[in-house]
Amino acid sequence: MDVILDEITERLLLRPYWVIDFLPKQVPEQSDGQFFAVEKYYQEEPQRERMCRQFADVLLKLNCYHDLLVNRNTGDKWVKNPGPEALVAWLNEALRHSHLCILIDEGDALITARGGDMNLTIYSPSPALLELVRTLASATGLFLWKP
Repeated sequence: MDVILDEITERLLLRPYWVIDFLPKQVPEQSDGQFFAVEKYYQEEPQRERMCRQFADVLLKLNCYHDLLVNRNTGDKWVKNPGPEALVAWLNEALRHSHLCILIDEGDALITARGGDMNLTIYSPSPALLELVRTLASATGLFLWKP
């Protein structure tokens, strides 16, 4: 079963995606602003912990509506609906220096978190899932946008 879930994940990574982010839209490549300095600021404590909590709140609330299958590393076992403490710890670890893959409803959509990034990416969401994630993100002070 884990091999099948890995294959589903690989397929979903090629599908259209949206970003759950602290900014409301993508920063243009030639922006006059200080994107990298601001991103670095948010990657440092205590801001990083606050940002992680916001992302975790989206995932925890999403898990109230949908089953989540979580994988911490390629080749590891997938865990269905891990406890809130475990999910938050794994997300925290992933945002620092690892990665996390979360299949929604056993492969309808995928959410990823990667070390060094201060965002989550959601691949192939249905319109209903997209609206739910947008509402959850907004409630925590985050934004959902399509590159």
